[in-house]
Amino acid sequence: MDPIADMLVNIKNAATAGKPFALVPYSKLKFSIANILMNEGYLKSVTKRGKKAKKWIELEVTYNNDKKPKINGVARVSRPSKRVYYGTGDVRPVRNGFGLLVLSTPKGILTGKDARKEHVGGEALFKIW
Repeated sequence: MDPIADMLVNIKNAATAGKPFALVPYSKLKFSIANILMNEGYLKSVTKRGKKAKKWIELEVTYNNDKKPKINGVARVSRPSKRVYYGTGDVRPVRNGFGLLVLSTPKGILTGKDARKEHVGGEALFKIW
């Protein structure tokens, strides 16, 4: 029922199992979230695969030098049953700056740092560390 949570759990499970790639069904929202995760270093690459109705996103998982995944945990903040909105002043660092908060704002999908710089708030989608 929650496609964003399904995507995040799919990525985390692939990383925990040591798989190089995770495949998730394509949507514009998931693709923009995946691009943010790639820019922040949690994913190596994001590729759109398929045609028309059978589109997929291929996500390459990032590992450290000792073969441990860069993604240690994921927490979905806003759910379909309970939406959580943060104002400009409510956006705080995740895990003392070692994590990442992803928000859906009027200026698009942004990280917590970028939302503070842009002075916008929005729906808190998830936290990742």
